[in-house]
Amino acid sequence: MTGAELKQLRNDLSDALARKLTAADMARLCGLPEKGGADTVRRWEVSGPTPSATKVLRVLAMASDRYPIMEKFDIFDRHDVREEDRPAKRAAFREQMRDEARRRLG
Repeated sequence: MTGAELKQLRNDLSDALARKLTAADMARLCGLPEKGGADTVRRWEVSGPTPSATKVLRVLAMASDRYPIMEKFDIFDRHDVREEDRPAKRAAFREQMRDEARRRLG
């Protein structure tokens, strides 16, 4: 993930959560310490996040409709889920991801 992609992710998550996310908010979502976390996110928005942070951010990105649900989380395309039920299940999953992000933000 590049710095520009992280900036875009912050905007996309802001839209998904219906609130403008700050660098401090992104730091909280990533589990960074309160002191210095926002500065770390701002640096990442220039140089790109660390590989371990990128993994967390890719999971968080699933809260936005603009990002695909990662394959290891996508249990909706299995043979035991009816095709007509899949869109609603995907939407419910994304809402769960949004709820988790809101919980982390307090």
